[in-house]
Order: sequence, then structure tokens, then C-alpha cells
Amino acid sequence: MEAMSQLLGNVSIAVAILIGAGALGTAIGFGILGGRFLEGSARQPEMIPTLQVKMFIVAGLLDAVTMIGVGIALYLLFANPFIAMIKG
Repeated sequence: MEAMSQLLGNVSIAVAILIGAGALGTAIGFGILGGRFLEGSARQPEMIPTLQVKMFIVAGLLDAVTMIGVGIALYLLFANPFIAMIKG
């Protein structure tokens, strides 16, 4: 039983780090993306529609990477494959 509680504790810490790092990376990415979009639109106002489309595509990719990380974290939290190794 000691190994089970230690495993669940370690997995909980790993999930927290995974979700926190994903949120931090996305926040930094959105900050840089928004700043560069504003710089580009200030330099060339006629390019705003093109830049805006590209900005939304990159924003979607930023969110997709974070959601994949959250999906992996939730898989480890609720359907932990390591528990079978301890029980077996």
C-alpha cells in the first residue's frame, strides 16, 4: 500500500507540473504573439487582415499544444497505466 500512495502522490505532482508548465508556456506565447502582431500592424496597417489571420492560426496551435498536455495529464491522473505495474 505504501508504493500505491507514493505512486499516486508522484503522479499528482507530475500532473500539476504538466498543467502549470502548459499554462505558463501558453501565456508567454500569447504575450509574444500579441506584441508582435501589434508591432507589425503599427508598421504596416495595410497588412492587418493578413497578419490577423496568421495570428489566429498560431493562437489555435498554441492552444492545441496545451490541450494535448492537459489530455495527457488527465490520462495519467484518472487512467494511470503505472498502477497495473504495482498490482501485477
